[in-house]
Amino acid sequence: MNLLQYKNSEINGIKLHVITTEKFKTNSITLKVRGKLEEDTISYRGILPYVLQSGTQDLPTNGEIRRKLEELYGATFFVDVSKKGDSHVMSFSIDIANEKYLSNQSALLNEAIALISSIWQNPYLENGSFSSKHLETQKRSQIQRIQSINDDKLKYANQRLVEEMFKNDPYALLANGKTEAVKSITAEGLYQYYQTSLQQDLIDLYIVGDVSFEQCQALVEENFKNTSVEQKGFDTVKASAIESPQEVIEEQKLNQAKLHIGYTTDVSIQDPEYFALQVFNGLFGGYSHSKLFINVREKNSLAYYAASRFESHKSILMVMSGIANENYEKATTIIAEQLEEMRKGNFTEEEIAQTKLVIKNSLLEGMDTAYGIIETLFNDHAGGNERAIEEWIPAIEKVTKEEIIQVANKIKLHTTYFLKGQEGA
Repeated sequence: MNLLQYKNSEINGIKLHVITTEKFKTNSITLKVRGKLEEDTISYRGILPYVLQSGTQDLPTNGEIRRKLEELYGATFFVDVSKKGDSHVMSFSIDIANEKYLSNQSALLNEAIALISSIWQNPYLENGSFSSKHLETQKRSQIQRIQSINDDKLKYANQRLVEEMFKNDPYALLANGKTEAVKSITAEGLYQYYQTSLQQDLIDLYIVGDVSFEQCQALVEENFKNTSVEQKGFDTVKASAIESPQEVIEEQKLNQAKLHIGYTTDVSIQDPEYFALQVFNGLFGGYSHSKLFINVREKNSLAYYAASRFESHKSILMVMSGIANENYEKATTIIAEQLEEMRKGNFTEEEIAQTKLVIKNSLLEGMDTAYGIIETLFNDHAGGNERAIEEWIPAIEKVTKEEIIQVANKIKLHTTYFLKGQEGA
């Protein structure tokens, strides 16, 4: 099965990935810039893409960049920061009409690549550093992003669980950085860090659309200069199991308590057992036919929601549930029982087949959007792999019951985090 026509090459210090498809009427371009996740730099990296999108040498304000996008038939542009294992990733994305579908056949792809290159490599400067006005505007927005996690208790509980699991590890930090560190950033200090990022970060450029590989190669060579001096690669360190699992209980004013449990899996995206872990997660808590959903939520009515997901780079599994305060002991007991059932192999071949089908459909649905394709490929590439997506579905289908049981027996309880509601809240 040929899902994608995919080629890559190295140009001017950039790894170019071109996915040629006639599925979309637009061309989508994403620049991924990876550096090591570190406490000293996380707040710089967290705000940097937002400052860069504030203006370029040719388009000094965000307003002028927006007008440029309107001229390009209403193109859209956005930035983001995220964690990918021990990588801290800045993303710059542009979605633009494919000129083949326009009566005026202007060179839109070239314009889009030129704009994304300019935002990354030719930012607007004042007296040799970033604009203090642009920076102060973005600092206010960034602090709001960091603090907004307190308003979403599911995200808050997840973050607190990660903090408890990864004490003294930068993975505990939010991708956007820390409030106090953001407040202290200066235009000069950020520009100095940006120079380091230009020289040392790993850079991937993804282009998805009805384009030719050769055309994209030529445009990247024309628009991107080589700024790399010494690109620094690194591997993600797996989460380690602990001898005595920890329990953390906190209280806040809230109607629905949050019970989030973290486990180590000892399986990363690089390992052969990765596909067995996917099937395990689907059976355990990933879908509506899973053990957690049926036994914690449906049969025992202990949770408003109950699900699991895994972080494929850092090798952790998280169970998330919303419960009433008084159901804490019952819920933790039944969740532990479901994991034990998985370890014993108490699931059927029919359930395995159903789970594989849902995973396959999810993967194919991800291929229905350009950014779904980009994120799937980048997730694998950032994990040190170069697997063709065509290999994924056969790999899922080959997973055996014995392999699922083996993965289940590798999973170790690390931290139970309970955010309970205060009495009278």
